[in-house]
Amino acid sequence: MNINDVKKVAVVGAGNMGHQVATLCAMHGYDTSVTDAKPEQLAKAKAFVDSYLPGRVAKGRITQEECDQAFANIHFVEDFVEAVKDADIVIEAVFEQIDLKKSIFKQLDEACKPEALLVTNASAIPSSVLKDSLKDPSRTCNMHFFNPALVMKCVEIMRGEHTAQETFDTIVQFAERLGKVPARIERELHGMIGSRFSSLLLEEACAILEGGYATAEDIDAVAKNALGHPMGPFELVDLTGIDMCYIIPMDRFKHSGDKKDLPWPIMVKKYYDGEWGRKTGKGFYDYSDQSK
Repeated sequence: MNINDVKKVAVVGAGNMGHQVATLCAMHGYDTSVTDAKPEQLAKAKAFVDSYLPGRVAKGRITQEECDQAFANIHFVEDFVEAVKDADIVIEAVFEQIDLKKSIFKQLDEACKPEALLVTNASAIPSSVLKDSLKDPSRTCNMHFFNPALVMKCVEIMRGEHTAQETFDTIVQFAERLGKVPARIERELHGMIGSRFSSLLLEEACAILEGGYATAEDIDAVAKNALGHPMGPFELVDLTGIDMCYIIPMDRFKHSGDKKDLPWPIMVKKYYDGEWGRKTGKGFYDYSDQSK
């Protein structure tokens, strides 16, 4: 599929990443459907858009006409098949659990038109893990947005040996049309680039914290004020979700059996204590008063 053929986009998963990606696509002129297995999540996604777009107008970032057009472009659809059946590009943005993603890609293979490009937002799961769910795996690759997707400029696009050149080129061009800077990864690399960088930083940060050498606040202060990072490692995992720092490594360990894939002990404790970051009101920081 050529980039000029792309008119309709579907996003599967209306969580924090999915609804931002869908909003981004709608704001850049694509007829966009977003779907989720949980109706309440779709309602939250709609509430976000209903607040976000007028807010951009109020701040002078977009015109009222652009706001109205984005509202017209985005659709919140409970029926999975209805949401994806006419899409030219489908972006899967659900939890990074292999079995869940395999199931969704199998459903996409049955519901989508045969020429549709099916991409995963996953950073820890390469598309080669999902390709057996598709009759034609040449039309899939990874398209990883950074959180928050509406703000972060970079999008990692990673191809596997199964990915057609046309698929790869079209997704790179699609990212550019969304106003993003694509980072091309020509061979599958576990964790891609950004997650590998941040994982190493977080590993060191956890070791320092667990050793009692410094607080999360002081570790984050060094990352921001000495290394120039926009957020510290603990602020970042609070934003993206500490639950994912448990679920992703555990899912990886389930399939690899390698103890090196297990989550850090402090993440295990936070997970079972229900301290998942901003989404639960507490993580490495307390958000109950919204002061952080």
